[in-house]
Amino acid sequence: MKNFWIIALLLPFLAACSGKSAEKEPGFIVQVSLGGWNHPHYPAEKIIDRLEDVGNKINIEKVIIGWSLDDATYLKLGEYLHAKGIQMLLWLPVFAETEEVCDNKPALDLWGNVPSDFHLVQGEGFRFTCPTSPQNVAHIISLYEDYFSDCGFDGVFMDRIRTQSFVSGVSGVLNCCCDDCAAHFKELGVDLDEVRAAWEAKGDKFLSVTYYTPLEGFTFEDPLAAAFFQAKGRIVSGSVASIADYFRDKGLVVGMDLYAPLMAQFVGQDYSILAAHTDFIKPMLYRVTDAPAGIAFEYELLKKSIPEAEGYPDFEMDVAFLDGQLDAMASLPCDKYPGIEINYSKSIVPTSPEYVVESLRTVLKHHFNGAVLSWNIMQAPDSHIECLSEFQNK
Repeated sequence: MKNFWIIALLLPFLAACSGKSAEKEPGFIVQVSLGGWNHPHYPAEKIIDRLEDVGNKINIEKVIIGWSLDDATYLKLGEYLHAKGIQMLLWLPVFAETEEVCDNKPALDLWGNVPSDFHLVQGEGFRFTCPTSPQNVAHIISLYEDYFSDCGFDGVFMDRIRTQSFVSGVSGVLNCCCDDCAAHFKELGVDLDEVRAAWEAKGDKFLSVTYYTPLEGFTFEDPLAAAFFQAKGRIVSGSVASIADYFRDKGLVVGMDLYAPLMAQFVGQDYSILAAHTDFIKPMLYRVTDAPAGIAFEYELLKKSIPEAEGYPDFEMDVAFLDGQLDAMASLPCDKYPGIEINYSKSIVPTSPEYVVESLRTVLKHHFNGAVLSWNIMQAPDSHIECLSEFQNK
């Protein structure tokens, strides 16, 4: 009887210890931005030194690197990473940034115009191409096969898998509407002539909404607007899925760069379709980034682009908001590594160690696999890496 009471008193302590030891450490994916297609910003030796330093602090599972055409960098880096059991993924832009190496068909808006570009840094013009053009899809496949297939990559990280956003105003989201895409819309019951007429009759109010939930997105007041964005999601994401399937059939790991759920439906990213054709997703949950893909940045552009539209609520980029975005993707059938900003710029991405820890702690509370440390480990402050060591048993 005495032993029984001792065991009973110890049970809560033993359970707590058991839960702690069973809890899986987060896995980290880091990104190395080499700049544009020519002249990589860093030699392989400098990248290896940086990854060695970072790897002594946190558990690196994968390295996403690109998209320079310098194969020597990848061959040296791959040898180093594979010796450590770390996967190397090609950072591959799909529907933008390829104009220097591919003769692609541009995306057109509802009026047949090419939306304006957005230039953040040199080499990133955010110029988008038609997502359904067989020529464009073939060029992406050829780009990989001709320049990267012998570089030792374990997989492909697909970036720019969307249309333009409100950075080009309404023209950015009411696209691609070229003849090829118009035929796809027609197959899904959406006549782009009717969409154009409805916009020209209603103006901003064509995009008014009545409701929003993170899981279902915005509910549009006009059924035609709802049908347009639903069809757009199927068209764009279906094309992305076909490219992803090509890579996965080759035995490559596939990851996908996604807008946060709040804005995904405007750029043609249907999470339910994409998640079925990828190994992991990286939703860009950038709460403080004042640039494309930054959640508040993109949402503010929406409001400025359609000021007369009704129903769009205000959002605080706090933990409660982040929880809602994470809840929206919890049941998807793929691994989830949300993107957390660890780079710092006073004007563009004013992060802090406290912000990084807050974001990661919220992600792990949802039992996700880990996080992608965005978007260039070569420029991230050491303090933004060191603060993550509390999540590791290194």
